[in-house]
Formats: sequence, structure tokens, C-alpha cells
Amino acid sequence: MIAAIDSIRGELDDLCREFGVYRLDVFGSAVRQEEEAKVNDYDFLVEFLPVALQAYADNYFGLLHALEKLFGKPVDLVVASAITNPYFLESVQATRELVYEA
Repeated sequence: MIAAIDSIRGELDDLCREFGVYRLDVFGSAVRQEEEAKVNDYDFLVEFLPVALQAYADNYFGLLHALEKLFGKPVDLVVASAITNPYFLESVQATRELVYEA
């Protein structure tokens, strides 16, 4: 994982608590790159704590926008339970690294 994520771990933990995240993983190119300057976007896999539907949408979009603001780059936020393509799931599993767990 690139140093950019480690350097703001406290802020990431705060965001995850604020938006009801159970688990957050980074995957894809951000895991493979050693230099932040080479990362074009960040791919995150998220699992939320159980909440009402309206709060779920607020948590999802709130976290997405907060992550984009924090990193200053585009973020793809994938909900783990929404992955139905086995090939995509295999690709995610091959590179995922834990960022936060409640």
C-alpha cells in the first residue's frame, strides 16, 4: 500500500466511524503503486454497519465525497455485497488490503 494511505490513517479512521463503516479495503492500482504520484484514482471496497435505507445512502455518498476530498483524486467506492461478477471479485480479492475495521 502506498504511503499516502498510511500517512492519513487517523483521518481515514475518523471518516469510517462518522459514516458507519464496518470494513474498508483499498484494492487495485493504489495497492500496487509505491508512489502516490503514480496513482490516478483510488479503489475502495466498503462494508457498512446495518442502518436504515436513507442513512445508508447518506453514508455511502458522504464517504465517497469525503474520500475524494481527502485524497484529491477520484475514488471508486464499491460495496462488497454488490459484487456479483466472479471475475471482478477474484481481481478485488487478489489485491485488497485492509484500511479500517470496526
